[in-house]
Amino acid sequence: MKNNKIKFLIYFFFLNLVILCPAKAIDPFEFEANYLEVLDNGNIIKGNQNGKAITDNGKIIIEAQNFEYDKTLQILKASGDVKIIDLEKDFTLHAPNINYLKSQNKIYTIGLTKINIQQKYDFSSEDVFLDRDKMELSSSKKSKIVDSSNTLYEIDKFKFLINSKVLKGTNVTVKENLGLSKDNSDNYFFKDGIFNLEKKTFKASDTKIELKKNIFDNLDNDPRIFGVSSSKSDNLTIIEKGVFTSCSKNEKCPPWSVKADKIIHNKTKKQLIYEKAIMKIYDFPIMYFPKFFHPDPTVERQSGFLQPRLNNSNVLGSSITTPYFHVLTENQDVTLKPTLFDQDIQMLQAEYRQENKKSSFIGDFSFVNNFKSSISKTKNSITHLFSKFFIDLDFDNYEKSKVEIFVEKVSNDSYLNIFDSILLDTPLKPINSDKLTSGFNLYLNNNNFNLDLGFTVYENLGLSKSDKYQYVLPFYNFTKNLYSGNFGSINLLSNGSNDLNSTNKIDSYVVNDLQYFSNNKILDNFGLVSNFEIYLKNINSIGKKSDKYKSKPKIEMSNLYLFNTSMPLIKNTLNETQIFTPKISFRINPSDMLNYKNEDRNINNSNIFASNRLGLNDTFEGGKSLTVGVDFNSKKIENENNYYNLSLATVLRDSEEQNIPNSSTLNNKNSNLFGTMEYNFSEFMNLNYAFSLDNNFNTFESNNIGLDFKFNNFGTSVNFIEESGNIGNTNILENSFFYELNEKNSLNFKTRRNRTINLTEYYDLVYEYNNDCLTAAMKYKKTYYQNNAIKPTEDLMFTLTIYPITTLEQKVDSNLYRN
Repeated sequence: MKNNKIKFLIYFFFLNLVILCPAKAIDPFEFEANYLEVLDNGNIIKGNQNGKAITDNGKIIIEAQNFEYDKTLQILKASGDVKIIDLEKDFTLHAPNINYLKSQNKIYTIGLTKINIQQKYDFSSEDVFLDRDKMELSSSKKSKIVDSSNTLYEIDKFKFLINSKVLKGTNVTVKENLGLSKDNSDNYFFKDGIFNLEKKTFKASDTKIELKKNIFDNLDNDPRIFGVSSSKSDNLTIIEKGVFTSCSKNEKCPPWSVKADKIIHNKTKKQLIYEKAIMKIYDFPIMYFPKFFHPDPTVERQSGFLQPRLNNSNVLGSSITTPYFHVLTENQDVTLKPTLFDQDIQMLQAEYRQENKKSSFIGDFSFVNNFKSSISKTKNSITHLFSKFFIDLDFDNYEKSKVEIFVEKVSNDSYLNIFDSILLDTPLKPINSDKLTSGFNLYLNNNNFNLDLGFTVYENLGLSKSDKYQYVLPFYNFTKNLYSGNFGSINLLSNGSNDLNSTNKIDSYVVNDLQYFSNNKILDNFGLVSNFEIYLKNINSIGKKSDKYKSKPKIEMSNLYLFNTSMPLIKNTLNETQIFTPKISFRINPSDMLNYKNEDRNINNSNIFASNRLGLNDTFEGGKSLTVGVDFNSKKIENENNYYNLSLATVLRDSEEQNIPNSSTLNNKNSNLFGTMEYNFSEFMNLNYAFSLDNNFNTFESNNIGLDFKFNNFGTSVNFIEESGNIGNTNILENSFFYELNEKNSLNFKTRRNRTINLTEYYDLVYEYNNDCLTAAMKYKKTYYQNNAIKPTEDLMFTLTIYPITTLEQKVDSNLYRN
């Protein structure tokens, strides 16, 4: 019997059979099909060309291209893009073929199978078995499961209890945050385990956890944890008999590892806790911790102890700093850094931070008790205070409108030198250990002008108390572009300050500048490039015991005119490109110049053609002068690493100018000849030479020679600095070299000799072993520096950095290695 597009009710057909044969059961399926056949006296029903089989009162719908139902065995076979929709249990199943054993309420799939359960769990597997009575899903083939939190489970074989959401399996890989790269996500591997996907708990054996590679900001690391077993419940993950390391993988044992009876990850507190832990270096135990913890890698701000650091100083001896970070509020925290010394010294350092929406503050304070310098018999308490405050004023129509307030203060002039090793990680530590700077700055920038003003206090720690302070109160700098166009550009600059120094000397001035720069004019017939500059300056000054300004108010006007021209000549050959550029600059200052003859000013080829080559703010370089120079550049076409540069320049003037700094030699009718040369022989060798030859061409008053050579795993650098005559009195020879024994072992040496006083200033010899997670070094250092409490030193130290755990440093008594 055949129909096209009919709905055939099997219930009606079997009702007649029940009347004739009452012992037979009614079949539970209802079929819809485009093409339907009933065979074998109604025992076999086939459906083709797409259709549906509906059972359990419409709660289960099976869609497929083909059906075959065996009434006697109560087995439904479906093939061709089979889809099962279970409305009661809320799951959907896709497979190419299925066998549905209706009497046992079991479903077998054949081939690739995809199942979605309750819109929370997506299964991708093969040959899956579903027991609808027990609500168990299983397969012995490799499978993938993705849950609603985007966690991927890859598993060799599994059983999933649908009602309780429990997954059981072997050789399980778990990847959190699916979609991220392997380097940016954590991956878990278990030999076998039981996982509650709803409660996010598990119990597993033979555990391996690969943390994301950049967890410690080093992509060369492979941070990982191994354990005999593991479990997770209530935001606690426990790894039994665990081993942790961050070192990259290799066939041998890792450079360092921490082995613990238990490694506990507390997700609520975001802590990693180790119980009965042993730290090993290449499998050799070096340290035992009964218990310690640190924030887990996801933590940006959490109270707890930070990485300890061992320190060593020739003045202070050995010490250990154990920082503790404490979160005060959402935008406030403090780091306490107590330091214990082997001497009777105690130090407490505190770093406070506060971040607001438009402002921030950081302050660093320390208190040191029982400090006694090597030149004093009295124990004292000394302190430091460094702070910086910033606020964004957020003025309308301003690109930048902000205020900065900063303070640097120490109670002992040698403090920064003495505690240098302790203050290594202090972000506000002054750059210059002999000079402190405090003050206030206001910055206002927009499209029309730039303005900054404030006051600054400088403290020179190397001077006597009466002369150590310099107060610049107030100061300001203002710039504005008045015109830019076809005729060039015009700028207005104004600056001023009130400077109190050397106890009772005052220099006060306001300087206004009007500057004009023409556009470059190119003469095509000759290849000349020319421009001119005009500078007008108004100086308002007054001084008290000043070397520069008179004690009565003075108003002066001065001006400077410059004309610059150059003629680049280019020659191209098959092998190289050469550029020869002669250039001249004529300048005239018809006004007087302030007296700067005793100031130290350095002239070289990098600044000799600059308009303000002497770096003076309140006056122009006096007189008339002609600066003449030439540049020559040659570069090989085949090898850009092979090139040659040469620059020569000198200054000529009609008469000597007494107020120009003598050290510049520009005060003479003929200045020194200044030259630089750079010769890059190849990628292996580079030579730099800068010189200053006196105007009689008899004496080199300045020589600076630098040679760098590197070939394969060896490199050396030599630098010679010599100054004499008006320029200075210096004779320094510096040398350094390195030798890489292999990719992990290297040797470095540095030395500097002051030939003027016939003294070697320091030796540094370092042997270093380095890999991605561990650095071990032996350092020999000898210095001859002496300042107040700092004496010349000779040290031999061993250092060990276990990244990212800690740094250990041990100093060897100099008497031991001398004997």
